[in-house]
Amino acid sequence: MAAIITEKFRRHNATQFYESVSEAALTAYYLMIGKSTPFTAATSGGTDDSPPTPVDDVSSELYAWDQSIALKNIASTDVSYALPRRDWANSTIYDMYEHNISSSNTTTSAATNLYDSTFFFRTSDNRVYKVLDNNAGAAYSGAEPTSESTSPFALGGYVLKYIYTITASEQSKFLTTDFMPVSTDATVSAAATDGKIESLIVTAGSGYSAGTYYAAVYGDGTSAGTSSGAIVSIVVGADGTITSFGLTSGTDTTVYDGGDGYTYGTVNLGSSYTFSDTALSSSSSMGSGSNGAVAVVVSPKNGHGSNAMDELGGHYVLLRATLTGAESDDVLAGNDFRNISIVTDPTTYGTSTVASASTYRQTYATKVASVSGTFSVDEKITQASTSAIGKVVEWDSTLSILYYQQERYADYGSNSTTGAYVAFSGANQITGATSSAVGTPDATADSAVTLSGGNTITFTNGYANPELQPDSGNIIYTENRKPIARATDQTEDIKIIVEF
Repeated sequence: MAAIITEKFRRHNATQFYESVSEAALTAYYLMIGKSTPFTAATSGGTDDSPPTPVDDVSSELYAWDQSIALKNIASTDVSYALPRRDWANSTIYDMYEHNISSSNTTTSAATNLYDSTFFFRTSDNRVYKVLDNNAGAAYSGAEPTSESTSPFALGGYVLKYIYTITASEQSKFLTTDFMPVSTDATVSAAATDGKIESLIVTAGSGYSAGTYYAAVYGDGTSAGTSSGAIVSIVVGADGTITSFGLTSGTDTTVYDGGDGYTYGTVNLGSSYTFSDTALSSSSSMGSGSNGAVAVVVSPKNGHGSNAMDELGGHYVLLRATLTGAESDDVLAGNDFRNISIVTDPTTYGTSTVASASTYRQTYATKVASVSGTFSVDEKITQASTSAIGKVVEWDSTLSILYYQQERYADYGSNSTTGAYVAFSGANQITGATSSAVGTPDATADSAVTLSGGNTITFTNGYANPELQPDSGNIIYTENRKPIARATDQTEDIKIIVEF
């Protein structure tokens, strides 16, 4: 059985996802960073230079929590519809908008789907234009467009339609090397007309009588086939061919009146259907020419510019999160990370309450009463009396707080002999395998400690759990990367593109 997933379905899914971030019964989205320790073939697979490809299975999702460092909320203002970025450049051949692109009617670039084609572009000042006519596949030749007219205009040998402008805020937050944000311009949308004819495809033919002619557009539009419906202008040059209607002159004269309400349309070039006047009252034959044709290009529902996301194929959603320094002490800045995930509706530690704070620390921590030496990041730590094993994420020498993780791998968090997981506990000494540092946890510490950024961390018997419940919520996206180093004076700007 032949079937397809339509562009409308993809846009529907993108819309549902986009709206889930801001609607009344919203879904809580969090960016989770993790994996402070290097990738190795013996553990997670791959290397730091060639990170392993994530696996979509239960085990991998659980491990993502084991290695997590921190989470930051993705707010509704950090989400945008997006499109593939296509920048304007002179002397470039662009595709044009057509309503019936398929494997049997490909674009100039041979695309078999409109949304895979180059029928729109972004200029250097972040204006976005749709190509309504590409002059039979010729290269754009002229100045960069700047017009924000709500009507189509001719420039560079093309007919263009202004759609929207990427704002400075959108540019800063969502513009990437490969994608650009998309939104609908209210002025352009208000000026759009449903079923208006705004472009045609012309076959030149030969042997016609020179002159200017007018013809009604038949079909299902309002007053179709009459002088009250859509009317096209047909110019025949001295060589007897139908010309490109003055595209290079700066004014599009192809469509005299676009009409409205058309879902299909036809233009008859027969002697009884062409006229010398726009009122279509004076019949005027184009002569005995042949093989010429004027095909109507049907505009998208509600007209060009009415909904930029629908018209341009905005089935991408871009999520953005920034990590600035230690983010209120929750996002440790003394180590690197290698994994990025998106988690929905995680819960606070030991509860079923969905997270709502901006940031969360996801490491374990212990308050050290006394220490000899300085713990090093990523080194193995052991507690001989309990057989507990972990890896250092960060050592706060000022407040004597040791942040650590216990991954599932041998000598990372599990016993190398038995595979057993044992939590650190009590006032038993913790030793660094590389630094030889020795720290004694303060097993009597039952208080909130104010951190350098003003946040607090509460210890119970000298230990603090992660702030969110491990394995809660759902991980809907995960990505392994080469190490990304962090610093207190640094900001990481992370953008994730989701395609539906």
